[in-house]
Amino acid sequence: GEKLPVYGDGSNIRDWLFVDDHARGLATACFRGLPGESYNFGGWAEVSNLDLVKNLLSILRELGHPQATENLISFVKDRPGHDWRYAIDGSKSERELDWRPRETIGTGLRRTVEWNLKNGDWIRSVQDDVHKEWMRTNYQARPATAVIQN
Repeated sequence: GEKLPVYGDGSNIRDWLFVDDHARGLATACFRGLPGESYNFGGWAEVSNLDLVKNLLSILRELGHPQATENLISFVKDRPGHDWRYAIDGSKSERELDWRPRETIGTGLRRTVEWNLKNGDWIRSVQDDVHKEWMRTNYQARPATAVIQN
């Protein structure tokens, strides 16, 4: 029932990629990629922030949450200098690694919503102060060590 803040008018565009596809892309680059090369993994799913939020709400309604209506969308002031579009050209990864996303924006978004609905206890547990303290203790920033090669 909380408001969903959307920057500006929601027209900012992002290329969305399901997390499993991204992890599979990284593993593929490790095993098939050439040392020193860079590979981008895109979802071929450019969608505006507003359309993404509307799709999320639609999926929630389909899954039995009738209160998930567009009335929850709240337009907020955009950040200064906020990029209007983030896009990835994944054609090199497709061509050289034979990698493509398996999920579409629709299937990946649905899987994400379903996972979050099924794992509410876990989500709440990683938001509590005990977990935050554990993260600070175990993952605090450490000084970087530079290696210089000639």
